Amino acid sequence: MSQNQDRKDNDVITLVDDEGNETLFNILFTFDSEDFGHSYILLYPADAAADDEVDIQAYIFDPEDGDNGELQLIESDDEWDMVEQVLNTFLADDGGMQ
Repeated sequence: MSQNQDRKDNDVITLVDDEGNETLFNILFTFDSEDFGHSYILLYPADAAADDEVDIQAYIFDPEDGDNGELQLIESDDEWDMVEQVLNTFLADDGGMQ
């Protein structure tokens, strides 16, 4: 498993829900998992204040798809456990989302 944090600062992504509503998210970081063979992206709401508690969302993505790629839901409990471990390590190492 390797972490790729090159997309960390000030990168944003717009998610469009089933009803066409657009929501802006900051990209916390991306990483690849050799164990699961996927790349992952972790996001948090762009309008969150620095001291707000935020819900971080995680998705599977294909870095080759560029800006219009589809995000896939993570459906495996084992994958969720791995993503949560990576996130906890990131937050511990980085001191949070400052």
